[in-house]
Amino acid sequence: MSIRVLIVDDQIMVREGFSVLLGAMPDIEVVGEAVNGREAVTQVAALRPDVVLMDIRMPELNGIDATREIVAADADAKVLVLTTFDLDEYVYQALRAGASGFLLKDASARQLAEGVRVVAAGEALLAPTVTRRLITEFAKAPAGSPRPPAMARIGELTERETEVLVLIAQGLSNAEIADHLVVAESTIKTHVSRILVKLALRDRTQAAVFAYEAGLVRVGG
Repeated sequence: MSIRVLIVDDQIMVREGFSVLLGAMPDIEVVGEAVNGREAVTQVAALRPDVVLMDIRMPELNGIDATREIVAADADAKVLVLTTFDLDEYVYQALRAGASGFLLKDASARQLAEGVRVVAAGEALLAPTVTRRLITEFAKAPAGSPRPPAMARIGELTERETEVLVLIAQGLSNAEIADHLVVAESTIKTHVSRILVKLALRDRTQAAVFAYEAGLVRVGG
């Protein structure tokens, strides 16, 4: 079955460009377009796409607020944020709003299509430059001062689950984590599932944000 995608951007050339690029992929189908966040919320409810490609800066309702509304209405909704602005505040706000991934608009057609596939599969997607900026954003907080709610929930994890959570936040895939810990990939998948359930998180992206908030990951860590 094809991955059904909704493209949200206020610039018609961008929407058409993404539509052509993704439409050329045999496993991806563009099912609709929206010109702003408000229209995106309506279109998601009507079309039920597998992945929403979401711009950030748009009139009427920006991509961050639209993502928040979409995820609030459907916890399984998957939003891949695309923007030309590689800025800390947008990265952080989009992920906190519930975005499953974040790519810059200068990504290649291959990277864009692969990003859609990764997010559709329920994985997290953070561009390398975005990951670095996310770390920088959390580094601005005073050392040793993790957010209390996040820190309190860390105690629910086993030592190995905490270790896996840190590696998720550092951007490693399940296969890479398995290699690092010298265990089977299926074992890591089990750990990841338990981490998400115990911490009431929706996906790996939220797990990464949690790890930063809890002070488990720091610049250079």
